[in-house]
Amino acid sequence: MMDSCNTRGFPQFTTMTSHPWQLSSIKLQGKKDIKSADLVLGDVRRPISPQGEGTFMERFDERLPFATDQLSLEVHRQKKRLFRAPVTVTETVTVNFSEVQSGSVIKRGKVDITLEVSSQSVSTDPTPSQHSLRTATPGGLKPTTDDLIEQCPRFRILVIGKTGAGKSSLISRIFGIKDAHAAHDKPGEAEIEKELISPQNERFILHDSQGFEPAERGNYGTVKSFIEVRKKMPHIKDQLHAVWLCFPVPIIENGERLLEDGAENFLRESSKALGNIPTVVVFTKCDFLVTHIQMSGKGDLEAEMKQYLQEHCVEPIQKFLEGKAIFHVAVSSNPKCEQGHDELTNLTYERVSESFTSKSNMISPVPFAAAGAQRMVPTVKIESSINVGKQRYWRALATSPNFPGFTMLECLSVIHTDIVSAWNFYDPSGYLKNKEFRDMMVNVVDNVDPATKSPPVSTSPAPRDTFSGGSIPLAVAMVVTLPFAAGLALVRWVNESYERLQNVHQRFMAYIIDLTHVLEILFALKGNEKEKGLTRTAIKLAIKAYFESSWMKTDHELIRQFKPTITDRDVIVEKIQEVVLASGRETHVMSVVREIPPVDLERDEGW
Repeated sequence: MMDSCNTRGFPQFTTMTSHPWQLSSIKLQGKKDIKSADLVLGDVRRPISPQGEGTFMERFDERLPFATDQLSLEVHRQKKRLFRAPVTVTETVTVNFSEVQSGSVIKRGKVDITLEVSSQSVSTDPTPSQHSLRTATPGGLKPTTDDLIEQCPRFRILVIGKTGAGKSSLISRIFGIKDAHAAHDKPGEAEIEKELISPQNERFILHDSQGFEPAERGNYGTVKSFIEVRKKMPHIKDQLHAVWLCFPVPIIENGERLLEDGAENFLRESSKALGNIPTVVVFTKCDFLVTHIQMSGKGDLEAEMKQYLQEHCVEPIQKFLEGKAIFHVAVSSNPKCEQGHDELTNLTYERVSESFTSKSNMISPVPFAAAGAQRMVPTVKIESSINVGKQRYWRALATSPNFPGFTMLECLSVIHTDIVSAWNFYDPSGYLKNKEFRDMMVNVVDNVDPATKSPPVSTSPAPRDTFSGGSIPLAVAMVVTLPFAAGLALVRWVNESYERLQNVHQRFMAYIIDLTHVLEILFALKGNEKEKGLTRTAIKLAIKAYFESSWMKTDHELIRQFKPTITDRDVIVEKIQEVVLASGRETHVMSVVREIPPVDLERDEGW
């Protein structure tokens, strides 16, 4: 029997017949001289994928089971030698499981190791364990997003534009990445063929091409050939999903041109070259135009910009397209004059959805990848999440053959995974899919039914240890205390069978709505730092802020008052959609975030 007071972070069970550990992910961070790393479990050796900058990470879709008390890592470093060829040195790092807490960092010299582990236990107690959590087991409930991600793991975009066109800052801002590197650098490979990925965004893959200026005369044919090859790829994940043509806004009075000769040639043949690939023309660096108009002393800035862009940017391109309408957006990535990113994100998602979604298929893997890859517009992620839900499990909220025999915890688990996958936060430690976070969300949902909710928990540590909406002048390292008990000990309904629970639709609705709103708050908390990994501090802040807000109280009251009188399950789905996309949602998010005191979000405190 495991000690019920166990605080090491492992799931707790009743009586067991065996207890082999399972490893779901591993992350290693060290110096840049580390060239490769291998995980060793007994006779099994698994390479750990490089992520750049001395970081290595591997997730195991099928968790690695082992019964030993330790694991080993082989770290291969490249040592430089004066006037001699570098030499590879291998060091072995051992981790004992007595020191492991899932998600915590273990230091070995100059190497930081993060392990996500769980216990694969076999219970002999006929009563379902309150702490067991099944998500995608054989014969169990499989997340809808698993198949979507398998078909198209990354949104593949080609960005064309000359050096200095503002492509890097545009990509960084919209996809929430700091840098990108070639996934597989092959000798003789053209720059455009390199698949650029980033460890900060696993749903994104970039092909970068220079523009068509005189210095890049051969690029015109290279781009055409590359697009043609990608169009013929048999698998949808290898095809191009979108193209951005980037042109800096020219200041005509300064003698600048919008298009070079090569660009004009490409535009003439673009319909044939690009075919049905969703394409958006992006006029970058429009902050220079703003400055130019302001210095000229002309009247209405917005009207002047619209007229200038139409005359000097849109019409010249339309001339080479024989008057065909173009999808275009003007953007500025200058932090002091940022604009157009939301519009570009929305337009790209709409074009991708139109091209890759059929009427018979509500959700396609490519739009799902596009929505997840962008880190700019939360509404796009919510709509994608809704589409995933409608595809399968949300239609099971009233009556369905999908859920019989499963507990509420198991049903909510698969819905949780689908929603979190749609948001695609940079979550290198996998906190949003952890048992602890799921348990917290169940506790939030428990409040939708006053008759069954657990008693409130007193949260009265010293003022410096928690917050209650008051203003704190500086970002401080305080402990975030949640206003409910940790775990599921007091939430009895989670282990009830789906069919036996009364008002089951209320809990489903509350879980979907509450989780979506918590993720919205978390998205807003990250602000312009979405390339930085999630911490448990940020997650707990988002939960606490929502739990104590009038927003949650209003939503829960709406759910309690909603009493569908017909068995048409679409009524419930439509109500969920109405609530999560309600007008004024952004105002609620801003209001909640404003009440959160300045806190060091990079500090990763325990659950």
